[in-house]
Amino acid sequence: MSDKKQKVAIIGTVGLPAKYGGFETLADHLVKNLNSEFDFTVYCSGKKYKKSERTSSYNGARLVYIPLDANGVQSIIYDTLSIIHALFYAEVLLILGVAGAWMLPFVRLFTNRKVIISIDGIEWKRDKWSRPAKMYLWWAEKMAVRYSHIDISDNESIQDYTALRYDSLSRIIEYGADHAGKVPMDQQLREKYPFLRNPYAFKVCRIEPENNIHVVLEAFSKLIKHRLVMIGNWQNSDYGINLKKQYEKYDNIFLLDPIYDQKTLDMIRSNAVLYIHGHSAGGTNPSLVEAMYLGLPVFAYHVSYNKTTTEGKAGYFADSEELVTLIHETDMKTLQSQGQVMERIAQKRYTWALITQKYRTLICEALQVSSKNAVRPIVADHPDMLKELQLGHLQHQKLFYEK
Repeated sequence: MSDKKQKVAIIGTVGLPAKYGGFETLADHLVKNLNSEFDFTVYCSGKKYKKSERTSSYNGARLVYIPLDANGVQSIIYDTLSIIHALFYAEVLLILGVAGAWMLPFVRLFTNRKVIISIDGIEWKRDKWSRPAKMYLWWAEKMAVRYSHIDISDNESIQDYTALRYDSLSRIIEYGADHAGKVPMDQQLREKYPFLRNPYAFKVCRIEPENNIHVVLEAFSKLIKHRLVMIGNWQNSDYGINLKKQYEKYDNIFLLDPIYDQKTLDMIRSNAVLYIHGHSAGGTNPSLVEAMYLGLPVFAYHVSYNKTTTEGKAGYFADSEELVTLIHETDMKTLQSQGQVMERIAQKRYTWALITQKYRTLICEALQVSSKNAVRPIVADHPDMLKELQLGHLQHQKLFYEK
């Protein structure tokens, strides 16, 4: 690389300053930690930032606003416009998500721009999408892996998936968690949320079927002596509205709307006695690694992604009955010990200093490569190994609609 700062476009986030989710937090830390080495431009959704909130730059990164939503159906056009704009100046396109991946064959054919893309889990398998949306995301994922110079998986199990399906040597970069902090419970919060005065389990997530909200709520409806505090966007879907209506009547279940103030969120979750993680789709989930970094014991849904993230040392459940049994049979001493293990794993693997340096390495590599590494995994030729390695979800790779 020359002394001149290389221009990098970050595409696919809602924008900066971060006020949404994992990709936004990632973008925030990338520009903070690497702006002395790279000239960043971050694309932002004009729908999420009022004109009074918009600035031309943030922590040294240029901000460009696109007048569309960054999520849902509009994300296809949002990412497409961002990619087209970035082609006029950027050496490297860092694309987060596959919505605009249909553009990549043209980018590779007609330009010399380098493309790094994070496929963000197996997005097309999420239950929230309609069948046409799943079909597009399935195809877009294929385009993303095939036509990028480097593709990123945020979990070893996703790396296995892309290796088996596409013969691609994906790079593993997870998420950082050390922006989450342990905050003592104060009197003001106890007065606002009186139920926090007693021990409680905690969960924060988008209220979507693949996060198994119904499984967790059903379990706690039977655990009347155990409290659950859950934060999520209950009003965004019929699924959430119906669940809240059904379970808010239980005295031990407290369903809160989204909390965007980091200190308040950290105060509530860092004082929980247990973190419940119900995600069954995706890869390394930010809310899970944040809970681990805070030293919370974890009971997670039994899929390979979650076992990989927690190194197989959390508690796991596949249905409400198993969750009930886990809670009944695990004493407080065991929970405290497990929380210490989760914290050690997070401190070793999920810090932003480590994550941003991994991205730095990939950007530098992308600037040097012209073709993509591929791999033919041995496990692909031995299907019986899938079960042994707890990768059964990767069987039947040629089928579109997998369950």
